[in-house]
Amino acid sequence: MKIDKNSKFYVKKPFKQRAINFAHSLVFWKGRKKGMIHTRDIEWDDIRYIFAPKNFEEKYGYLGAVPYGDGNIAKAIRPLILALDYEAKPKWCPRWFLRFLDVFGNDRSIIRVRNYKLHSLFVKLTRNIRINDYKTKWNWYDLRISIVAPEYLQNLADDIEDGFYKRGKKQEENEGLH
Repeated sequence: MKIDKNSKFYVKKPFKQRAINFAHSLVFWKGRKKGMIHTRDIEWDDIRYIFAPKNFEEKYGYLGAVPYGDGNIAKAIRPLILALDYEAKPKWCPRWFLRFLDVFGNDRSIIRVRNYKLHSLFVKLTRNIRINDYKTKWNWYDLRISIVAPEYLQNLADDIEDGFYKRGKKQEENEGLH
């Protein structure tokens, strides 16, 4: 089919619009909907995240729910994240490749799978070592950490939870005395 450029219905789109349309037409950029599960659209910020992470959270983001900021919880969990990274990342594999697999295979999620082959490669490389969740339960110092890892890393997470609780309770009691 030939396009008639002299037709009154022909509208030439600017280069920027054509480039955006081309980028969205690529199969792996666009999110998909299947029932109640929706994968998200890949954005330019995700590409930046893969190749040029801004901070600690983005550098180790492939591990799952990495805490952000410099708060008490982030400082407490940081040694666990470094230990998980040491165990999960093969020596020969760069972190940017693991972040790539996390974005295009796992959709940067611990639940969704965007591409099963890339997800399987990610699980094989990292031995499925991940942080599922962290939160405080009853008080600000009652930290709960949920990870998928060998037993010695589970013990490290338990020790971090216990120490965080003891230090927080002691601090709260000292503030109550004054």
